[in-house]
Amino acid sequence: MPVRLEIKVQPRASRDALEIDAAGKLRLRLRAPAVEGEANRAAMRFLADHFGVAPSRVKLLRGSSSRHKVFEIEGVDPEEARRRLPG
Repeated sequence: MPVRLEIKVQPRASRDALEIDAAGKLRLRLRAPAVEGEANRAAMRFLADHFGVAPSRVKLLRGSSSRHKVFEIEGVDPEEARRRLPG
């Protein structure tokens, strides 16, 4: 069963990091700029690495041109995914 995550992506950050913001929502800081899909590709690579799956197992479902995105990650157990989330 794939895991779906709603994440606010912040491009052009000083470092790459997955965090919980003040409102308790997931935020992904990326050094990549939001130009020609670079931040989207960087987000998918980051999530694949973070959850230990191949990049092809991460899909962007919604929000390709928005900072608010929904990603689907296949091949990771939902319980394991929860353990790997920050906070």
